[in-house]
Amino acid sequence: MSFSGQVKDELYEIIGNGRHCKLAELAALVTMADDDMESKAGKKLEKLSGMLNINPYDDEAKKALKIVKDTTGYTIDRMIIEKNCCKQAYIRGAFLAGGSVTDPKKSYHFEIVCNSIRKAEILVDIIKDFDIEAKIVMRKKAYVCYIKDGSMIVDLLNVMGAHTSLMDMENVRILKDVRNTVNRKVNCETANLNKTVSAAVKQIEDIRYIEEKKGLKYLPDNLRSLALLRLSEPEMSLNDLGENLSPPLGKSGVNHRLRKISEIANELRRNN
Repeated sequence: MSFSGQVKDELYEIIGNGRHCKLAELAALVTMADDDMESKAGKKLEKLSGMLNINPYDDEAKKALKIVKDTTGYTIDRMIIEKNCCKQAYIRGAFLAGGSVTDPKKSYHFEIVCNSIRKAEILVDIIKDFDIEAKIVMRKKAYVCYIKDGSMIVDLLNVMGAHTSLMDMENVRILKDVRNTVNRKVNCETANLNKTVSAAVKQIEDIRYIEEKKGLKYLPDNLRSLALLRLSEPEMSLNDLGENLSPPLGKSGVNHRLRKISEIANELRRNN
């Protein structure tokens, strides 16, 4: 089963406590669903209609559901969603009617398809009441209310009551964050290692050049001892080089002497 199907299965089982919540969810199902209503949405519509003992498509029911008609078609009077619990129920119904959410292992994308701009705007406003930012994009002849931020999708799953799916998504997000952190650390360590290796190669090249042109006795004693140690220990870090000198030398001191050796080698190259 897809992650989207899992979420819808979970939302199908959730029934609002108050009659007002049931009406709000039913209003969303009636106004948001099209002729190709998914089975879960259709079954939820039938279940809520039975519990409320109304035919959602007759004129009296539309009054109870606060369904109104404007130039774009049927939508809702916001009186049906004055309470937060009713807003949650409305979003739940809207998602069952026209929503989908991508498997978080692949990407983060939540959307609800609306057949009019007015419905999309109402939905975005309701979602915003929970401090979640949704956007609208036109796709063919439909208006899509969508969210691409992983943490906001998690928050909206919580708003709708899909707590099991929420935990599944959080587990995926945690795993992704750990993997990304490890990859960043490995990449950083690899970059530092490459930088260290490149520096050591250059140091050895400079020392070999001095040895070839003048011999290492050309170097002052303090530089010659470091040059010999670097030649014998090409993979040793600056800290370890310093600790193996007599007397021991700190990292900055080793770095300073290596720069001096490089300057001498460059001077010999210029004069060659």
